[in-house]
Amino acid sequence: MKFLDQAKIYVRAGDGGAGCLSFRREKFIEFGGPDGGDGGRGGDVWIECVNGLNTLIDYRYQQHFKAKKGGFGMGKNRAGAKGDDVVLKVPAGTEVLDEDGETVLADMTEIGQRVRLLKGGNGGFGNAHFQTSTNQAPRRANPGQEAEERWIILRLKLIADAGLVGLPNAGKSTFLAATTAAKPKVADYPFTTLHPGLGVVKVDGREFVLADIPGLIEGAHEGIGLGDRFLAHIERCRVLLHLVDGTSEHAGQTYKTVRAELDAYGQGLEDKPEIVALSKIDSLDPETLKTQLARLQRAAKKKPLALSAQSGEGVREALRALAAVIDEGRADEEAKEVAEPWRP
Repeated sequence: MKFLDQAKIYVRAGDGGAGCLSFRREKFIEFGGPDGGDGGRGGDVWIECVNGLNTLIDYRYQQHFKAKKGGFGMGKNRAGAKGDDVVLKVPAGTEVLDEDGETVLADMTEIGQRVRLLKGGNGGFGNAHFQTSTNQAPRRANPGQEAEERWIILRLKLIADAGLVGLPNAGKSTFLAATTAAKPKVADYPFTTLHPGLGVVKVDGREFVLADIPGLIEGAHEGIGLGDRFLAHIERCRVLLHLVDGTSEHAGQTYKTVRAELDAYGQGLEDKPEIVALSKIDSLDPETLKTQLARLQRAAKKKPLALSAQSGEGVREALRALAAVIDEGRADEEAKEVAEPWRP
């Protein structure tokens, strides 16, 4: 199944049904009076977060969604039926944006969450509604109210606790495969990873979700390479693991290249906690390893970890460092919820 993380769709609620202009006509009842019923309300457009979905592929083949119109009012004071609603089902982590691509209409983060995007039009009044003591036979009925319509953008942001960043061939997919049950494509050429991947990490009796995104290169924020569109999938992460290829020419310059792209992208990534690690150390001799670690430490202004996903050296230490930051973030959120309880 193709991974699709963004879709633009058209939605329209249902128009209200028209009211009925009718008079009661029965044998032996000379002045029956008005009996036109009201029109039914149009259907609404809802968006619902459901389990079992991990892509927006359903919206690749259908882009127009319209709720049903309300039924017309009828004689004998019969009201029209309400129009059927339209429910858009999306995976957890989906953002609903207005057509401008900036205004957030809804953020679907929890399974079962349900938000009404558009409200159906009200049904028109039938002539029975306008009967008064001075107007016994009103000859007017209202048309149904027109419904709302708009183009919206669905944007999926994977919900993960930790995210992997780095240049292509930095060993991100190998690290994901070594620490989780995920089976990403691994090869010895750049841009092996074309779509984001997720895996569940288990360390010291704890679990967290790790996300891998396609590699960044210099100029990614300008669309070079695969661009920076996949960075949206690590916006929700609590911590980033920045893997720097130990076999690169200069580990410090490599680190700065990716950091520059993260800073250019913004959206809070520049301020996220970051753990820096030199990867592929099994391919380095002791002298080169020492030199690359020193370069990386000067560039990152913090002591980097050293690991090899291939041999497993240093991997557990990296996972424990990630778990510590994630636990700290969860504790802060729980403390905040206790201090500021939710109010309806």
